[in-house]
Amino acid sequence: MAGISIWQLAIVAVIVVLLFGTKKLRGLGGDLGGAVKGFKKALTEDDTSVDNSVNNLEKHQAKVAE
Repeated sequence: MAGISIWQLAIVAVIVVLLFGTKKLRGLGGDLGGAVKGFKKALTEDDTSVDNSVNNLEKHQAKVAE
């Protein structure tokens, strides 16, 4: 009853395309994709730096224990 049907989604999509145009929507999609890609890269780099820090700490602790 309160759900959105496929026809309602299609009508909304057509209205959005008519309002903004395909060129602007394509640019918006590219910008959004670039932002997601940058976010994933930042997360990966952060995980790598944490792993490197842990490895360095373990090496330091091993040297101190000797």
